[in-house]
Amino acid sequence: MKKFAVEIKWSIVFVIIALLWMVAENISGLHGEFIEDHMVYTNLFMIPAVAVYVFALKDKKESYYGGYMTYKQGFISGLMIGVFVAILSPISQYITHTFIAPEYFDNVIAFVQEKYPAQAEQMIANFNMTSYMIQAAIGAVIMGAITAAIVAIFVKKNRPDNVIE
Repeated sequence: MKKFAVEIKWSIVFVIIALLWMVAENISGLHGEFIEDHMVYTNLFMIPAVAVYVFALKDKKESYYGGYMTYKQGFISGLMIGVFVAILSPISQYITHTFIAPEYFDNVIAFVQEKYPAQAEQMIANFNMTSYMIQAAIGAVIMGAITAAIVAIFVKKNRPDNVIE
């Protein structure tokens, strides 16, 4: 596990930031009064999410690889962050929908029934704790892999050819 200490640390940071984001969304009314705008503004979470990956891969490069990291090492590190976030995602979804925004599912269901009555039944099946836990876990791995693939390009730093380890 020591091999993945940096990834575990940054996964926890990621989840804490995501929970704080949920608090901000709830306070701003995106889980209630302004729920129709939720899908637009929730995507802004990509900014802090990518920032966490940048800081995490830089941390891994400096603390574990001595300032040098190949693309593959960066990608694997980022992918592991996604895996650890996925493992933590059921807990974060539980915290979000039990303590931060317990009214979210009722509000989103009411919104869907009003705005999209023809598709409401099909859409409503997705608005529950189990579905969100599964979606969050799968999304963490997929988005983590995509983010890792991109961020690793910019964070990698190969050793010069003339350096002997």
